[in-house]
Amino acid sequence: MVLASGMGTLLAGLLDRVEEPDFPVFIAGVITDRDCMAYKRARARRVPVMLVHPEQCPDRASYDLMLAAIVRDFDPDLVVTAGFMRILGPEFVSAYPGRIINSHPSLLPSFPGAHAVRDALAHGVKVTGTTVHLIDSGVDTGPVLAQEAVQVHIGDTEETLHGRIKIIERRLLPEVVAAVATRGYTLDGRKAVIGR
Repeated sequence: MVLASGMGTLLAGLLDRVEEPDFPVFIAGVITDRDCMAYKRARARRVPVMLVHPEQCPDRASYDLMLAAIVRDFDPDLVVTAGFMRILGPEFVSAYPGRIINSHPSLLPSFPGAHAVRDALAHGVKVTGTTVHLIDSGVDTGPVLAQEAVQVHIGDTEETLHGRIKIIERRLLPEVVAAVATRGYTLDGRKAVIGR
């Protein structure tokens, strides 16, 4: 199951890989929180897709409960957030403990939150990157599954740097999802290690 928002570039990366004959993951469905390119990409690939808008609910907890109920109907082994621009609350996270995978555009724990690329540039770092991690009850605090660095170039803007990060994310997220689906992982403290 994939939760997505916005342009759907991470979703597109997953959909591309799922079409490969040896890729070990099937996408049961896609949920978006708005009418967006992610929704259109899923429809174009004939993947079951639903728009579950937060305004359908009186508050965040109700939205999370509704989202969890819809996802439960698909009975997924994993839930992947692919650019889903909403914080999942405890009502959702507790329904899928250790089974929600997220991609974040920084080398966590540096620069958590919605503005990671902008924050990295503002702090003047020379290296940032992307992290694939499990979602827990915090904001970008879950166990790290994989990370990859991206150099910050002189003159980079948020758009140019994020563009290079997205290239890595589109490759790394499907690789990690496949590894978790086929080999699982073990948790060593707060770090998750693929393939042990």
